[in-house]
Amino acid sequence: MSSPIESNILLDRLPQHLRQFIKPQDYTDYTPINQAVWRYVMRKNVDYLSRVAHSSYLDGLKKTGIEIDNIPSMYGMNRILKEIGWAAVAVDGFIPPNAFMEFQAYNVLVIASDIRQLENIEYTPAPDIIHEGAGHAPIIANPEYAEYLRRFGEIGCKAISSARDYEIYEAIRLLSILKEAEGTPQEEVDAIEKRVEDLQNEVAEPSEMALIRNLHWWTVEYGLIGTVEDPKIYGAGLLSSIGESAWCMTDNVKKLPYDIEAAYQSFDITKPQPQLFVTPDFAYLNQVLEEFANKMALRTGGLSGVQKVMDSKALGTIELSTGIQISGVVTNVIEKEGKPVYIQTTGKTALSYREKELVGHGTQYHAEGFGSPVGKLKGINLAIEDMSPRDLQAYAIYEGERVTLEFEGDITVSGEIITGTRNIQGKIIIISFRDCTVMHNDTVLFQPEWGIYDMAVG
Repeated sequence: MSSPIESNILLDRLPQHLRQFIKPQDYTDYTPINQAVWRYVMRKNVDYLSRVAHSSYLDGLKKTGIEIDNIPSMYGMNRILKEIGWAAVAVDGFIPPNAFMEFQAYNVLVIASDIRQLENIEYTPAPDIIHEGAGHAPIIANPEYAEYLRRFGEIGCKAISSARDYEIYEAIRLLSILKEAEGTPQEEVDAIEKRVEDLQNEVAEPSEMALIRNLHWWTVEYGLIGTVEDPKIYGAGLLSSIGESAWCMTDNVKKLPYDIEAAYQSFDITKPQPQLFVTPDFAYLNQVLEEFANKMALRTGGLSGVQKVMDSKALGTIELSTGIQISGVVTNVIEKEGKPVYIQTTGKTALSYREKELVGHGTQYHAEGFGSPVGKLKGINLAIEDMSPRDLQAYAIYEGERVTLEFEGDITVSGEIITGTRNIQGKIIIISFRDCTVMHNDTVLFQPEWGIYDMAVG
């Protein structure tokens, strides 16, 4: 029988693209052996962790409804988690990193409902309910850490991935499945382990997602807190592993002060970690996170940010100064003097404003892609979005007028203005043209026979 999950109002806020990862937790699927594995791990861990874990851990077990003797149900957890402003959902193993982090941004814990096999009782690279439920859940009862986790998700889900990131994700996901599947030939496991190792050892410029995943690993998963001489455990990977929680406290594991350099320290999910990072307190985690975020395209913007999105060759979102967001696969950016002056996507694209899709500008309408100049008009200091109705009329940016707009960067837009779309503050964010030609010097970027031209403003 599946446990109901509709027991926490936070789940109602989840967008549809995250709901696709949720699966029901069928509690009757857990066998007596599964329950015995849970009890064994929890009893050993709670006894040991009471001495070496952060003080929030034991208190958090009670607050989040995690019992030592029974595998938790999503229904029971949600009933209790809502008291501390969180929720939980069951998923099937690994989900993409950006989706995992976005769940966190919504104050929702992602819990893999499977449980490790008896032979992997001390550690498994696969996410399971011991790792998620007994590792992640208890520490979020600490308000300062819970805010770090939420904030990390909010920032992390905006990190730009690369094609290599997706390859590594798929390889690790397959490895976790094979290791937990009964009867998998060892040669298959060895082959995919080598594939993971080869991918991780490739010399490549790390993406934003790769770097922030490192921070996630060394804090949320394998973090220590306190002093290098006397650290305590708070990372979920350590809290849920009988073997590593003991191993990490020995002198065999090097303890390093946590700082932003941890973003450049890669990890191997299949092996015990040779070093761990120690944060002095939970507040310092947010300090490092903000330091990292200040270097992300999310905040730096400009040409380098657009270039990162294009280099990822994946779906990305570019937000203009007006708040309009262009979501699609960016395939071209025209630049001048280090600034982007025209952005082009290919394939299905959507336009949004402040995270909400604009009516009539979804992927069906922009099925072939979208292109728009960005920046100011040539010789005019006043940006289009800052123009009053009188200014717009003075520059012939008005419904029914035929106009040629010359932008900095040698982009020209010539056509008859049909209408404009404004945001709630009354600023114009889209101008639509008919019979429109868009040029960059002598290169045609849009021609009249292609239909209506929608120009983003910003």
